[in-house]
Amino acid sequence: MTQEAHVTQGPLTTEAGAPVADNQNSETAGVGGPVLVQDQALLEKLAHFNRERIPERIVHARGAGAYGTFTLTRDVSRWTRAKFLSEIGKQTETFLRFSTVAGNLGSADAVRDPRGFALKFYTEEGNYDLVGNNTPVFFIKDAIKFPDFIHTQKRDPYTGSQEADNVWDFWGLSPESTHQVTWLFGDRGIPATLRHMNGYGSHTFQWNNEAGEVFWVKYHFKTDQGIKNLTTDEANRLSGVDPDSHQRDLRESIERGDFPSWTVQVQIMPAAEAATYRFNPFDLTKVWPHEDYPPIEIGKLELNRNPENIFAEVEQSIFSPAHFVPGIGPSPDKMLQGRLFAYGDAHRYRVGINADHLPVNRPHATEARTNSRDGFLYDGRHKGAKNYEPNSFGGPFQTDRPLWVSTPVGGGTGNHEAPRHTEDDDFVQAGNLYRLMSEDEKTRLIENLSQFIAKVSRDDIAERAVDNFRKADGDFGKRLEAAVQALRG
Repeated sequence: MTQEAHVTQGPLTTEAGAPVADNQNSETAGVGGPVLVQDQALLEKLAHFNRERIPERIVHARGAGAYGTFTLTRDVSRWTRAKFLSEIGKQTETFLRFSTVAGNLGSADAVRDPRGFALKFYTEEGNYDLVGNNTPVFFIKDAIKFPDFIHTQKRDPYTGSQEADNVWDFWGLSPESTHQVTWLFGDRGIPATLRHMNGYGSHTFQWNNEAGEVFWVKYHFKTDQGIKNLTTDEANRLSGVDPDSHQRDLRESIERGDFPSWTVQVQIMPAAEAATYRFNPFDLTKVWPHEDYPPIEIGKLELNRNPENIFAEVEQSIFSPAHFVPGIGPSPDKMLQGRLFAYGDAHRYRVGINADHLPVNRPHATEARTNSRDGFLYDGRHKGAKNYEPNSFGGPFQTDRPLWVSTPVGGGTGNHEAPRHTEDDDFVQAGNLYRLMSEDEKTRLIENLSQFIAKVSRDDIAERAVDNFRKADGDFGKRLEAAVQALRG
């Protein structure tokens, strides 16, 4: 059923509540004269209109979202003390925002791009944000390279367009991207709808239980609707006919009561096994093979309510990997460590220092008790309460119990690479992924990659790009090289 429009009875007013006498004609100095500064209804209306758009996200600008519930189906208290994961059958309200990475706010949905899968749990201990993607890996493993990577995906400062030279020059010089690029240019690079794709936490996170034992975990959200994808040609046609196809499909499926759902799984590694695991378990360009750590089903995620206002609830929604709850924390993943700062900082710039006060971002079961005051969007909720700690006026106090268990560290400070493990390699998992594909999937992968690589202006950029895939699998590289050469002449 379509959501009915909210109708307010009574006269039109200014923002201050004064009635508007005439909303059709500006106040002028006589008939045909200039408009008067004293027409406050006009000036307020135009000033508000000029400010109706906040700066769009640098990445993940194009998005859609919905509310839902997470239901725990397995007792996981042996691994984590998080209260929302403490009792089988327990339900937690959620908000999930899907997005594309590179496109701007007005771009089409059906494009070849990773999809953001940002999930907010409104738990009884505060909000827990799990900010992932629809792929289990990423292009880079250290956040210091993230601005450079995104610059290659965005418009070139000279041409104003995305340039194949920039994309493949960076990827070719960054072999760690080979695994994710193989994912992106395979069939799952363009999901048919937001409902027909998986989600992943992607990073490794810490779980800790009441006894203080530590476990490393990875999250998987497996779509109950089944995986469905679009070919490049199908996506190109759909983008022209209906650029809002994914947003529309999500909204309409919920309106008709066809609520999309995902089965939630985790992989769990005892902390003691991390140091000797065959590759770095905190490397975002790697997956943990299921034969090493089989996924364990723990719950069900269902989306069942559309937002009533896209700007207020989707555009102004904020997510930060630093929003943890007791029993869950970060890992030494260098990409995650960078995101712990970058996401909150982006929201403070984009939405404002009090963005957490907005309804979509506010905790549901608890009150945020801080000593932060004032700033843009501040609503005076603290009234006259003291804004310092410690105080003797009943103010909030520290708990003396950290949310997560500390990670042992040692050695000197410096710009260090992550620790090397016995099977650390930029190409093995990309090759494994290629060899898992059917012949038809391989053919489409080669076609998708070759058409893009063939656009570069220099042979050395093309050769370096192909060489990374050759190192992943000989057949992969041989077929790709032939396809690129055929297109470049």
